[in-house]
Amino acid sequence: MGPLSGRSRQQLSLSAHYQGRLNSYALAATAAGVGTMALAQAAEGKIIYTPAHRVMSTSDPQHWYPLDINHDGVTDFRFSAYYVVGQSSQRAYMKCVSLATNRVRGRTYEAALRPGDRIGPAANFSARHVTMARVFTFLGTRSGFYAPWANGGKGMKHRYLGFKFAINGKIHYGWARLNVRVKAQNGVNITATMTGYAYETVPNKAIIAGKTKGPDVVTVQPASLGRLAAGAVAIPRRR
Repeated sequence: MGPLSGRSRQQLSLSAHYQGRLNSYALAATAAGVGTMALAQAAEGKIIYTPAHRVMSTSDPQHWYPLDINHDGVTDFRFSAYYVVGQSSQRAYMKCVSLATNRVRGRTYEAALRPGDRIGPAANFSARHVTMARVFTFLGTRSGFYAPWANGGKGMKHRYLGFKFAINGKIHYGWARLNVRVKAQNGVNITATMTGYAYETVPNKAIIAGKTKGPDVVTVQPASLGRLAAGAVAIPRRR
């Protein structure tokens, strides 16, 4: 057989390079408890869903809560929970803040999506941040809150934030499911519990808020993929 051409040698080198990365990824995934079958399913799946139980509270000294929606080691959004104490008043705030070119769907009330709402190119993503709840007390006698997400929002236990974010310069869509509770008597407090989040792996394709079942959905656990993103193997970030 004759010598390989320059292009053939390049293709062979690239194939070996990516095969090596894949083998390393599989080994690390096995060590992290993911397994090759789960990796194959995640690669074929179009919606990656991550169950969660993350409690965020204005009474917690931690004021910022990062969300890495696609587990690549880069924070896509941050939740802000904080309160301010004055001489005669107390105020508490809960917000979701977009980072870089990422966006949250809608503004204030319209951002509190219901199960089944569509998140995609036709939606409004102009907001850089969304106020999920704001509560205050004044002189210990007056209180009030501005909270489209508060206490389930018109009887609903959970609402959804819609996300627009970039992977390798391409637009993807996702969501986070949250339950927000507001206290406005005997002090102020806002608590938000995130119970899951998901994103669409196909660029520019819409996703349905709350969809966690179906042949196009793969469920992963944050502990296993989180270890990979933290450096179990030297995989370049996708962004």
